[in-house]
Order: sequence, then structure tokens, then C-alpha cells
Amino acid sequence: MSTVLITGGTGAIGAALAEEFAKIDDVIFTYNTAAEQSRLLTEKLNCSGIPMDISDISSVNDAVRNVLHRFGHIDVLVNNAGISMIKPFLDTSHEDWRRIIDVNLTGVFNVTRAVVPSMVSRKSGAVVNVSSVWGVYGASCEVAYSAAKAGVIGFTKALAKELGLSGITVNAVAPGVIDSPMNTSHLTAEELAKLAEETPLNRLGQPSEVAKAVRALAENRFITGQILGVDGGFGG
Repeated sequence: MSTVLITGGTGAIGAALAEEFAKIDDVIFTYNTAAEQSRLLTEKLNCSGIPMDISDISSVNDAVRNVLHRFGHIDVLVNNAGISMIKPFLDTSHEDWRRIIDVNLTGVFNVTRAVVPSMVSRKSGAVVNVSSVWGVYGASCEVAYSAAKAGVIGFTKALAKELGLSGITVNAVAPGVIDSPMNTSHLTAEELAKLAEETPLNRLGQPSEVAKAVRALAENRFITGQILGVDGGFGG
């Protein structure tokens, strides 16, 4: 049994990740403001939820310290928490840019930086980051989001090379258009249908399909530095 820390556990993909890993592992997921959703998820899966603002290094360090004190070690870190923004580039303010980068990219750095020392000391661990198909191909009116998710890809590839000798794998998934509130709340039915048509499998992905891909990367000890598209062939 492994100890798995998942950031952003109350979103659609985060909840699917928690459910997938909780089948056999000890799961701790983080949340920022969704306390009631956290409570319901912990009751459903018999796992643990902890508050954490991944853009705040003090919040991250306190939460990780508490997890290590309680469980002794973290075997798998899944950096899943993120926010989206659809806005034309010329309407994107400096504040918009900073918020997207702080959460989606700097947040990955903050949590990984807090967790990895304990993995290095044990010469074992797996980090899986959740990027996006837009980090690979870019998306119109999502420049800040695409840039942040592209940064996660570069972060993943570089860190994998640095931590390999410590027995730690670092990989990422790049989900395509997933049937989740992050997409359905921002895109019209027509836009979602068009994106489904552009996907060779001709449908949206499911959060559970992303979760299964993350588990596969976390468990395979000879895969590192890879970006796995969970996108139905989008852009391929």
C-alpha cells in the first residue's frame, strides 16, 4: 500500500484520481475552498482531505509537513490542482496572468519542492503532473493557461533527468477535452461538439480515464520524463 498525495481533489479529475488510488492506497487530497465537497469525498472514499493553497508556499509547507508527520512518507505525488481562464490575449491583465501562472505552474513547483526531499531521502517515489493538451498545442483565447501548462511539461522533463538517480520518476499526462465542469461551464454545447468532432475518437474524455493513466505512470518504475496524451488522439 502506497501513500498518495493528490492536489485539487475536489474537482472532477481530482475526485476521479482519489477514487482510483483509494482502491488500494492511502489517499490524501488537498482542497482550497471546497470544504463541504471535501467532507463528502472523504466519507465516500475513506480518505483524508487537507486544506492547501498551492500558490502559497507557507500553506503548502504546513500541509506537507502534516502529511509526513501523520503517514511517515509520500510515495506518489499527483500535481492536479489548477484553474482555467478563457479570455482574449489583449483582455488578459497582468493580474490574470500572474494568477494563472501562480496556480498552474508555480503551484506545481511549490508542492513538488516540499514533497521531493522526503522521496530523495528514501530513494523512491513517483511524481505525476497534470498538464493539458493546450500545453502541447496551444489554444486561442487561453494563452496564459496554455503557457502555464507548457511550463509544466518542461518542468516534468527537466526534473525527471535530475531525480532519476534518486529512484524517482517524474511524468505528466496531457488530458484533452474532458467531460468536467472546467470545460462544460466555460464552453457552449456547440463548442464542445466541435471539439469532440476534432477528436479521432469522436467524444469527450472521462475523468476516470485520466485517473487510470495517472495510476499507470505512477506504478511503472521504468517510465520517466514522459508526457502521455490522454486526449482521444486530438492533434495527433
